[in-house]
Amino acid sequence: MRRILIVMSLLFSVTATAATTEIQHVFGWVENATLEPMGARVKAKLDTGALTSSLHAVNVERFEKDGEEWVRFKVKVEDQKDKEVVSETFERPVYRDLTVRGAGGRDDRPVVLMKICFGDTVYEEQFGLNNRSDMIYPVLIGRRTIQHLGVVDVTSTFLHEPDCDENSPVRKFDKDNTDEDIGA
Repeated sequence: MRRILIVMSLLFSVTATAATTEIQHVFGWVENATLEPMGARVKAKLDTGALTSSLHAVNVERFEKDGEEWVRFKVKVEDQKDKEVVSETFERPVYRDLTVRGAGGRDDRPVVLMKICFGDTVYEEQFGLNNRSDMIYPVLIGRRTIQHLGVVDVTSTFLHEPDCDENSPVRKFDKDNTDEDIGA
């Protein structure tokens, strides 16, 4: 009975906001996704308490390329398909810098645009680079990304399996279609 009430409440909430917000999908608070272009299947936590998404990255090194600030980093994750650890080194322009303040103090992190597959769609989104080896989930999806995905059902997990290929739609990052202060 409690589950029915929660689902009815979710549906009412979706219906009530549908007039002002385009609801695309409902996701669980943990979903499988693939990091593109490496194709590694990872567990991603959809965290409505976080503003910016975070990606596990090590050996983060800033450098200059063609007069712009870039960053080189290694993504090392357990691929959920075969439980093998896979790693790939990426180079990306720094989109912006992020300052995170918490109980442990202040931490400055580069933010890059990366692609991630949820369901059958590839999303290009902002990811802060951080060593998440002490965390359960190598990918944390914050509100800036969730606003492009749809709605989070906090009572469910794994509602969608990633199924992207070269023909999948790609939602390119659009800074003009991103609320920088969503929920803040």
